[in-house]
Amino acid sequence: MPKNAFERRFAARRAELEALYMALYGDAERLCELEATLRAAYAARSTALKRLDARREQTPDWFLAGSMLGMTMYTDLFAGSLRGVEQRLGYLAEQGVTYLHLMPLLKMPHPENDGGYAVEDFGTVDPALGTNADLARLTAAMRRRGMSLCLDFVLNHTADTHEWARRAKAGEAEYQAYYHCFADRTVPDEYEKTVPQVFPNTAPGNFTWVPEMGAWVLTSFHPYQWDLNYRNPAVFGAMVSAMLALANLGVEVLRIDATPYLWKELGTTCRNLPQVHTVMRMLRLATDIVCPAVLLKGEVVMAPRELAAYFGTPDKPECHLLYNSSTMCTQWSALASGDVRQLKHQLDALNALPPHCRFVNYLRCHDDIGWGLDEAYGQSLGQDALLHKKYLYTFYKGDFPGSWAKGELYNYDPATGDARTCGTTASLCGIEKGLAEQDEAQVTLGIRRDLMMHAAMMTMAGFPMLSSGDEIGQLNGWAYHDDPALAGDSRNLHRTPFDWQKAALRAQPGTVQERLWNGLRRLESIRAAEPCFAPGAWVTTWDTHNNGVLAILRKAGGQTLIGLFNFTGSGQEVWLDAVEGDYTDLVSGERTACAHRTLAPYQYALCRTV
Repeated sequence: MPKNAFERRFAARRAELEALYMALYGDAERLCELEATLRAAYAARSTALKRLDARREQTPDWFLAGSMLGMTMYTDLFAGSLRGVEQRLGYLAEQGVTYLHLMPLLKMPHPENDGGYAVEDFGTVDPALGTNADLARLTAAMRRRGMSLCLDFVLNHTADTHEWARRAKAGEAEYQAYYHCFADRTVPDEYEKTVPQVFPNTAPGNFTWVPEMGAWVLTSFHPYQWDLNYRNPAVFGAMVSAMLALANLGVEVLRIDATPYLWKELGTTCRNLPQVHTVMRMLRLATDIVCPAVLLKGEVVMAPRELAAYFGTPDKPECHLLYNSSTMCTQWSALASGDVRQLKHQLDALNALPPHCRFVNYLRCHDDIGWGLDEAYGQSLGQDALLHKKYLYTFYKGDFPGSWAKGELYNYDPATGDARTCGTTASLCGIEKGLAEQDEAQVTLGIRRDLMMHAAMMTMAGFPMLSSGDEIGQLNGWAYHDDPALAGDSRNLHRTPFDWQKAALRAQPGTVQERLWNGLRRLESIRAAEPCFAPGAWVTTWDTHNNGVLAILRKAGGQTLIGLFNFTGSGQEVWLDAVEGDYTDLVSGERTACAHRTLAPYQYALCRTV
């Protein structure tokens, strides 16, 4: 590794970093401190990580390869601790996982911590899960297997038990300036006029009274999560230092939590403000200078038209990746309604974004399914937005006539009729209901739905991320109702301990686990082998002349691949205009003509030019 790698990267970015910093903060002394932080972080970076930086600089699109496969999980639920995860890496390698997202594991208060998103110490692993040494050892073991670790970096707020918050409560003005603190309600009341509430039912209002210091503190999420004040350059400097420390422990992907919320401005919604992008661009410059192997993944739950800004531009990038949360809910809507028009419309909007806009696709995650559909487009199809939303959450709860799903509501609001949905993929697809009723036909249909949904997700532009347990069809964990510490949050329905006994059944022919495991492995192998899943592939939807069938077309390396996905429980005919010649269905191995064909219920096909 050349000794001047840091200087080379710094020299290429220094002018922009300094210009952005001075425009935002105008503090030359703090700027010098920031640059010293970058130098110190590089000096502390291991030789192995510097070699990784050099390789990644030569292959900047490494994370877009068809062989990329993500998985997200809770450390304790999967294997008890970080050491337990290390011992289970062989299982993940068998699945083909190359990207592992461990849910929040930094030091947190107990029991109230918002699933770990209330951070007490950005530089220390929570003792319940392990130590910093365990984390570094895990990341080293993962690198040897070609796996990358993703951790959450909660940039917007801290726990009210963080040292900064404790010192603020003790009256230290320096640390009160790390947050948004007000002696009376005058300014908070002005904010409340324009700032939406994140949890209006469970955590109403955007401010919390803190009697220890006689002040109102801005708390966008929960009262125990204090929003950081990025107008204060000391906050930015401290968070950059924490971010680089995690990178030096071997973390290769940092999920930036609540990205649009970072900057607060009176008279606005405090969402998506221009200064957010200045902060994100400076974070990208910092990682590109110190640790270019590291990716920034933004959590931006916004409409497609608002997403492009968070990628920056090709010349001045911000996030490498964003979550594709919109497609998650639109896929589930398509499955319940048997109508793919909303899904196609949403994919078209994403595919129309510039090519540097890249997404992580998924069916389920640790959170609920929020029914954030494009209501205006739905109305153009004759849908009533509220009635359709009610239909969806009633259907996936299992209460709608003919529903195959078993789930629960989350954050139901009787005043607005709004609600979200919880449940595992297998349970929402009908496998749980079929097993409970000992109906093999229902189970088989549930497996077909499950695999079809995964196949569609894996064919979209971007790379796929599984939710731990989906590869073996893990069902809902209803026992959480019996635990007082968990019963108040229905998301615990799908936040269940990994069932290693069920995982062992993946090798037993005919089991649900074996059918799902092998079905997913087949899809993953196709992605890894086919040129149409390589970086730079052109991806678009295609008209099937059938509202029940989605078509995704991919082109690369002189080849064409067409994915067909029947979202209905009946056979469907499709016609594809301007599609000629014979194709090989990579799923079935059969030769087929794609221009006109019939698909069985919930059938999916990945057809490549012969």
